[in-house]
Amino acid sequence: MDDEWICGRLGEDEPWVLGAVNPPVFENSIFTFETAQELGEAIRNEDERYVYWRGTNPTVDLVQRKLAALERGERAKCFGSGMGAIAATISSLVSAGDHVLVLGAVYGPTTQFLRYLEKFGVTHTHVDDLAGCDSAIKASTRLLYFESPSYMAYAVVDIAEVTGWARERGLVTVMDNTWSTPLFQKPLTMGVDLVVHSLSKYIGGHSDLVGGVVTGPSRLIRPLALTEYQLYGAAMSPHDAAKVIKGLRTLPVRMAAHQERGLAVAAFLEGHPAVRAVNHPGLPSHPGHAIALQQMTGFSSLFSIVLDTESRDEVGAFLDKLRYFRIGVSWGGFESLVNAPALSTEESVRATMGIPVGLARLSVGLEPADALIKDLGLALEGVGRLA
Repeated sequence: MDDEWICGRLGEDEPWVLGAVNPPVFENSIFTFETAQELGEAIRNEDERYVYWRGTNPTVDLVQRKLAALERGERAKCFGSGMGAIAATISSLVSAGDHVLVLGAVYGPTTQFLRYLEKFGVTHTHVDDLAGCDSAIKASTRLLYFESPSYMAYAVVDIAEVTGWARERGLVTVMDNTWSTPLFQKPLTMGVDLVVHSLSKYIGGHSDLVGGVVTGPSRLIRPLALTEYQLYGAAMSPHDAAKVIKGLRTLPVRMAAHQERGLAVAAFLEGHPAVRAVNHPGLPSHPGHAIALQQMTGFSSLFSIVLDTESRDEVGAFLDKLRYFRIGVSWGGFESLVNAPALSTEESVRATMGIPVGLARLSVGLEPADALIKDLGLALEGVGRLA
């Protein structure tokens, strides 16, 4: 089925009440039944029957159908945040005494959650590559978690190679696919067991919601839906689900524009003397570009640059001079954003993650590329060798 059709029309073939063009938002917290027997059957199958908002909701269910189809998975479960999806997914796969391998750089709160699990006897090891996985794997290792492109550095992982390695050793794989969206990369088709996303980013697309999703086979999603989803209480609201539906309707058009503007800005920065490096997988100069072309059909507009400076003050001055790039921690909306870990992250943490002082993360929005390039050019005039 065509991705554009999935984003816009899947599950919406029947007309809504009174000819409405948008799906209704089911606000009710409970659903009632004609008989006590019907209620009992529904509770036993609460991952599939509408009983209580914390478990299932028709508006949320429509989003889940769309996202599962888009990702080429059997089922999807939406959460009230990306971390809700990540925490529930990891928790569903490990028990006390288990060990998790983390390949490459991943979202900071994901690492924080893994550290939190240590109090329950779940340990983890960060590794840089498969050679590191070979050295770090234990008899108790159950899960391999990774992102591609990776957090902040945007290194590209050979997904098929990684999943093949994990499958040979009996490990479950979980991948964060937020950067690419399911339009540009489909990890489930390359052997990944479960895929997670922050819906707050490109899929929502308007910086007006917080949400997350996990997609994969029913054999892994159903236990999670009946246990962690119910007990953690991180249910997606029907209002946020309605916003996701609207975001999906324009996702193909927006991602094409994000890709075009992101690559234009990245190409400009790559040739600028005040920039040491541009970490964008869509550039031919990127070390992972060839692999990216094999497993991705497009590129989003989130990437990082390394300024030619070792001064936190110069990094801060660069951010402050920008006019169209707002300073903020998220990404994926209309507005362009910039963030610099050196201004908010302890030096020891940055050293562990391999993040240099001069690294700045750019989220290129949907403003005209020439205006963004001019904005960056002016802000770079006081950096490093140009000072």
